[in-house]
Amino acid sequence: MDPITGGVSQGLRNSIPEWDKHGHTTQIVCLDAPSADYLKEEVLPILCLGPAKSPWQYSNKLYPWLLKNMPDFDVVIVEGIWQYHVYAVYKAVKELKRLKLKCPKFYIMPHGMLDPYFQKAESRKLKALRNEIYWRLIESKCINSTDAVLFTCQEELLLARTTFKHYKPKKELNVGFGIPNIPSYTEEMKHAFLKLSHLNSNDKYFLFLSRIHPKKGADILIKVYIDLIKMSNLPLNEWPSLVIAGPGLETEYGKDLVKMVVNNQLTEKIIFTGMLSNDSKWGAFYGAEAYILCSHQENFGISVVESLACSKPVIISNQINIWREINDSTAGIICDDNEESLRIAMSKWFELSDEQKNDMGRNALQAYQNYFHVKAASEKMINSIL
Repeated sequence: MDPITGGVSQGLRNSIPEWDKHGHTTQIVCLDAPSADYLKEEVLPILCLGPAKSPWQYSNKLYPWLLKNMPDFDVVIVEGIWQYHVYAVYKAVKELKRLKLKCPKFYIMPHGMLDPYFQKAESRKLKALRNEIYWRLIESKCINSTDAVLFTCQEELLLARTTFKHYKPKKELNVGFGIPNIPSYTEEMKHAFLKLSHLNSNDKYFLFLSRIHPKKGADILIKVYIDLIKMSNLPLNEWPSLVIAGPGLETEYGKDLVKMVVNNQLTEKIIFTGMLSNDSKWGAFYGAEAYILCSHQENFGISVVESLACSKPVIISNQINIWREINDSTAGIICDDNEESLRIAMSKWFELSDEQKNDMGRNALQAYQNYFHVKAASEKMINSIL
């Protein structure tokens, strides 16, 4: 539950206050150390039964606690898979039923961890083999014994069916996922972003805001952007800049991206800001022409949703699992996760009139409100599992 892990922990921090409004009491149990620094300022009810040991994240305190306390709850939701906490809950449920004691409804929410990408990616051959063995021995039993498997969007649900043999859950539920209201625009946000990016106040730019990692496709985006400039008759100063924001520039992959920009003499147009947060992050979103992310795999894409919430259209790959909702809302342009498809998508953007771009921005905000606001997602979750 350490906030620096983002993702699932942030999702719970967003959702639990909404569940509280509906009269539901929640207890979070995790395997962090009870001395974890983040607990000093934590407002959520978090019980830490760690520190967990080994890559499996084992703790001998978890199973006894579950046996003793699970009968006090109506629902248990296991967040994430492939680690000990899933097996511990599965085993506790079996034991409570054997003893004919009260047992809560049992759900697992894999958060994209059943995506076939993780079994097919070239860089994950050993991990894929490990997962295959573990699936056969343990994880399939856990998944197939739940009252339902919970998914953040329809695409994640559909993809999970294609990854492993003997995947036979009793039920699959698309319960959604959401973010709370974002901060309203202020001039301070704009200035904070301009200070870090060194752009001028009226400069137009595309925004990539994510980890600098091969999975996120920043190399594809930069190559396509460079190609489009070379193919264009527009003077360079009339081109929107490309802002690449996020941690990871110190990696070999990040250094290769910088080298590509330098070799093409485009350091004035392709700008690396490093990680943005708070005002500088929101200033980047609010000022962008569009947000672009050509990921090879993305279960949800919180930064994509944050862009929608800022009324900014998105150009994203269909490997980001919320692409269907965005496509149905006409809130962006969808492409495959390769150079040719992204080149076509970005070319389409340049063909849009200002009015069409503004319409797409309004659709982006509507898509956020309809599908990805934490209030709507929390209500969907509650109605689905209780």
